[in-house]
Amino acid sequence: MNIVTKPPEPEVLETLVPDYLALCNPPSDFLTDQRVFINLGILKVASSAEAAGTIVEVLDCSGIRNYLQTTKAFALKTKAKIFGFTATTPQLPQVVKMIRAVRKVRSDAIIVLGGPHVTLANGAWREEKKKGITKGRAAAAMRQLMRLANVNVAGDGEDAIFAACHPNAPKLIDADVLKGQFWLTKERLNKTEWPARHLVDVDSYRYTIDGAPALSLIAQLGCPYECGFCGGRFTRMLRVSRTRDDADILAEMEHLWHMRGKPKRMGFMFYDDELNVNPEMVRLMRAIKALQDRLGVEFSLRGFIKSNRFTDEQAEAMYAAGFRWILIGFESGSEKILININKKANRAQNTRCMEIAKKHGLKVKALMSIGHPGESPETIEETHQWLREMAAMMNTKEEKNFDFDLTVITAYLGTPYYDEAVQNVELSEKLGMDIWTYTYIDRRDGKVGGRLHQIALNYTKAIANYKGKPGKYKAYVFTDTLTSEDIVQARDRIEESVRVEHDIPANQGLAAKRYEHTIGMGPDLVLPDFVLRSSAKIKALVAQQ
Repeated sequence: MNIVTKPPEPEVLETLVPDYLALCNPPSDFLTDQRVFINLGILKVASSAEAAGTIVEVLDCSGIRNYLQTTKAFALKTKAKIFGFTATTPQLPQVVKMIRAVRKVRSDAIIVLGGPHVTLANGAWREEKKKGITKGRAAAAMRQLMRLANVNVAGDGEDAIFAACHPNAPKLIDADVLKGQFWLTKERLNKTEWPARHLVDVDSYRYTIDGAPALSLIAQLGCPYECGFCGGRFTRMLRVSRTRDDADILAEMEHLWHMRGKPKRMGFMFYDDELNVNPEMVRLMRAIKALQDRLGVEFSLRGFIKSNRFTDEQAEAMYAAGFRWILIGFESGSEKILININKKANRAQNTRCMEIAKKHGLKVKALMSIGHPGESPETIEETHQWLREMAAMMNTKEEKNFDFDLTVITAYLGTPYYDEAVQNVELSEKLGMDIWTYTYIDRRDGKVGGRLHQIALNYTKAIANYKGKPGKYKAYVFTDTLTSEDIVQARDRIEESVRVEHDIPANQGLAAKRYEHTIGMGPDLVLPDFVLRSSAKIKALVAQQ
């Protein structure tokens, strides 16, 4: 398939509202506990289709061990012919298997694939085309996706799903186009339906904040920063900041509070890139505090912030609104690495951020990573020592106010690490595998700041996760001074060292569930509620009340 010479898509695509739509959420085997955060992206597509009159079914395979058997059973049962799948890059191997399972029992199935992997691959391919590269890695990745699905959707899916359901849909619908047909402007974003959480078993998702049962929500989209490891540098939907109106955010929080039975305490995880990218964040915090006062409820909140933008005013407002934990992507304790990853925050600013958090009673989970360009035993030890200093500053024997994640870098499509890498012929021949190298050029003096070598992966087969289970990490990157094995061993050593020294409990996960059935695979099969939910069934139940 020659996707380079594919005819251009029409400016305005035809749309169709289907009678039935099946949406499939894949498992995430690399996570310690899969049933923590509900996938809001696919539920936004579901709510959009429901609002248009479509009967939507959501197959939620998160944490389901025998997910392929479950997928086949669902495909035989559903009236839908259109099957929508979402995938991050680490989930893609499972999604490939699920799609094959559907096709095996449903020759009439139309497969629509969307989510972060398609969006990032499309962004990377777009940059290759700009550079005149016709046989690049991103083009090869897109060819794989086009062979896999009937239609691929890059970018916002809330409106693009209706073009994907049309018989004349192209192989690729690029919704990641500013002022395009399917781009969610800020005005349009505030008019979209909230995620269809009623189409998943919310009670089976085990997430609490300081003991309060919690749900996640998204208040704003996009981060304008350009960290080298971060996906979507060339993807508009992940780079252009789009903030929801305060009134819409508050209304969703109140709705979820009612949905959960008006508890005295309830938690919310803000799954924004960074809350304080929003210049009006303090105003939002004060509005959330006022909402609690009006409802007579106490919210326990958690969310991400950007360290170099953090202020005393923000911290004070966040604590008053109910924030007790904040998550911060510090990434490294090495000044050199912070420069090499284009973090735009230095070690002193990161430490100052921690001091502000401590002053205002906010607990911090530090998000750290190793295996960056120029990483060495010395830079890794600097990260180790910084973590030790922060844990000592924040934690006491009585109170544990500091936690951390330490992950191994993976170069994903759509990141500068991946998109700006070039094939390293010398290393490829020496090691007998396909190696690509990203070189960071210091903007201050034009000199090489560090290199990151990457083992080329087939993402439809390799589970290239950035976050894994302790003791089971893999590295597909290495530097001039560290092998892949060195990086994994350093990660495990630091994790154990800091947790033991400061008595920080390790993250605990739960085993995946297994859906058992003994009544065959026919159309009369009833799938359990924690796996499958239908908008038709929900409407029928509401009508009976």
